[in-house]
Amino acid sequence: MDNWQRDLDQLKGQGMLRLLRVVDGGQGSKVQVNGHDVLLLCSNNYLGIADHPALVEKMIAATKRYGAGSGASRLISGTMPPHAELEERIALFKGTGAALLFNSGYAANTGILQGLYGPDDVIFSDELNHASIIDGCKLARARTVVYPHCDYVALAGLMEREKPRRKGRWLIVTDGVFSMDGDVGPLPELCDLKDQFDALLMVDDAHGTGVSGENGRGTGESLGCLDRIDLHMGTLGKALGCAGAYLAADQVIIDTLINRSRSFIFSTSLPPGVPAAASAALDLVDSEEGRVLRRKLEENRAFFAGLLKDGGMDLLGSTTQIVPVLTRDPGPTMKMTERLLEKGIFLQGVRPPTVGTGLCRLRATVMASHSEAELTDAVGKILDVYGEYAE
Repeated sequence: MDNWQRDLDQLKGQGMLRLLRVVDGGQGSKVQVNGHDVLLLCSNNYLGIADHPALVEKMIAATKRYGAGSGASRLISGTMPPHAELEERIALFKGTGAALLFNSGYAANTGILQGLYGPDDVIFSDELNHASIIDGCKLARARTVVYPHCDYVALAGLMEREKPRRKGRWLIVTDGVFSMDGDVGPLPELCDLKDQFDALLMVDDAHGTGVSGENGRGTGESLGCLDRIDLHMGTLGKALGCAGAYLAADQVIIDTLINRSRSFIFSTSLPPGVPAAASAALDLVDSEEGRVLRRKLEENRAFFAGLLKDGGMDLLGSTTQIVPVLTRDPGPTMKMTERLLEKGIFLQGVRPPTVGTGLCRLRATVMASHSEAELTDAVGKILDVYGEYAE
């Protein structure tokens, strides 16, 4: 116990100690933290639909019919009509032969990579991929080749170098939208490389699903290469406002995961109300209301990022609703976070190991439910606090 406490004390002294905050209220533009009303600027509820009546009603109806829990893993007795219906809906949404639900994005990425790849295989992974992808590569026990962030030219060289010793399957894996920088992977170029080298391409589109593309199909749609991606991973708990994750792919891949993916096989399935609500969320994405929400989100993103840029902030190349403000060091970053909370702005400072040394940031996320007045006020306070604490 004493050793752990010393470790925690050391983290606190370095400005690296993480604590939980209770957020009271739905994931709307305003919530309560510590009994005070604050602007929520750190939620991934990008379309603002987590409390949408259509989702809530579907969740309640499914819960009343099937109960609060699923009872077992999917292979035992935990597959219910809402699970099967949502998988069919996701496959249609992504244009694939089948889909498979997982309990979280972390469970999906670790389970997909572990279930499909092994010691004779090679996984080529972007250096800024999500931690769940990094851990999935480790669980797969495949040879993992990390390529420089979004550098498809460097990746081509690495793949060429690996050719002489090739034994098994090859996979390129990348985030669609990178969760800390808010930039977008070069998916068309990665599609060309996977064709050239007889590999598959997996895209973690957790932050693009429902948001990117004319029809909200994700980053692949926005870049014109949706049908060239082999493994479409996405989450239900961000823009879709629910919980859980999925893989959409060919039927043979899904059948393989049903038989080999440990995070799928050994987990009690999602409560039936969750997939029921997620199906309603996909219907909403496909509706005129969904199109309006996507336009509003893009308008908010451009407005917010433009004000921050005009104020001299380094946004690390973000082109999406994830808008990081570079602050560099942990101490000042967390002081800014606390000061902004005092001023009624709730966003999170991000520190190592989530980001590299010297790359700490205030990670703001814009929602369709924010107003221009709220975003203008937030930018003013961010600039003021940055001026107080930036070194």
